Amino acid sequence: MSRAFRIGVAAALAVFVAGCQTVTSTYDRLFGRTPETRKPAELVTFTPVFTPKVLWQASVGAADKQTFFPAVTGGAVYAAGASGQIAGFDANGRQTLRIDVGQRLSGGVGTGGGLVLVGTPKGEVLAYDRDGKLAWKAQLTGEVLAPPKAEDGVVVARAGDGRIFGLDAATGKRRWLYQRSLPALSVRSHAGVVIHRGGVFAGFPGGRMVALSLANGNVGWEAIVAVPRGTTELERVADITSLPVVDDRQACAVAFQGRVACVEAQSGSSIWARDFSSIAGMGTDGRNLYITDDQNAVVALDRTNGASLWKQDRLFGRGVTAPLTLGRYVIVGDFQGYVHFLSREDGSFAARIATDGSPVMAPPVALDMTSFAVQTRSGGVFAISTQ
Repeated sequence: MSRAFRIGVAAALAVFVAGCQTVTSTYDRLFGRTPETRKPAELVTFTPVFTPKVLWQASVGAADKQTFFPAVTGGAVYAAGASGQIAGFDANGRQTLRIDVGQRLSGGVGTGGGLVLVGTPKGEVLAYDRDGKLAWKAQLTGEVLAPPKAEDGVVVARAGDGRIFGLDAATGKRRWLYQRSLPALSVRSHAGVVIHRGGVFAGFPGGRMVALSLANGNVGWEAIVAVPRGTTELERVADITSLPVVDDRQACAVAFQGRVACVEAQSGSSIWARDFSSIAGMGTDGRNLYITDDQNAVVALDRTNGASLWKQDRLFGRGVTAPLTLGRYVIVGDFQGYVHFLSREDGSFAARIATDGSPVMAPPVALDMTSFAVQTRSGGVFAISTQ
């Protein structure tokens, strides 16, 4: 893909951190033209391997211009809409919780420690108990674009200015704060953090990935995933805009206009890296990485060394989400509300199912070994089975 197209993607999604000036006007000023465009790929005709089923569906209100992430815990699904509605559903789709927050929300729902957590464009984190009662609220320094997460008595929330807050799960009081200087230009990201075995893992603009202590916010290590290159601010955008993938051995992340890299989870020492570009992000089955690149191709890489295994490039321009691996399939959503099932072995199309016709923005979330949930921009929540 040409450099001009990648810059065009950034221009559509990026903002100046200071002053909130959009990059679209900056692109036009620097290059004097609009980036090249191509028509999104048509749906491929194929013979399905199986017929996926919608187990249940519900609505929580439109996401507007935000990306809303559903949360799954204990078999229950929690989802929210931009207008301020939070809903919880059991494994059969029966609504078990309904909260009217009374203000606009952003970023979706996080859970943990018996709490249902949401954020607002005004930078508030709101914590509710499972009965829908407000337990506490905390003020951050910027809008909350990603779902807060809770573990071991700490709620971790990320502000739009890049700061990461550790809050007391019982009271909402600040326990620690991590902040770092950011480039003048960065991609607007809805990526939060990954919590794993007492560590908090996060990617940042400029291609850095950081591991923090969940208990006190101390920095364990900082790793270089990508190095900004180019002569203009736009060309030098090399931001990690999606969640890292972390297990006991490795932490892996991918940057827009940069690289995909895996490092040792304990030390941050480099294992391997290769040139790559992704905004949507990645998933894993423990053996391989599955990444949606900035052309909307889904690519499989060997997690041990980064070697290419297969590439499915017939979803070009369809706004493909980060992948979920479930059983024998790699699952992604697209801008028309379709959910695509790819073979985990070779990337071929295995099945497809429609939702409500509006974009699936956040990655699918596993419910169990054979089913998952997606949320659409129109506010539809769909539980889908592979059996």
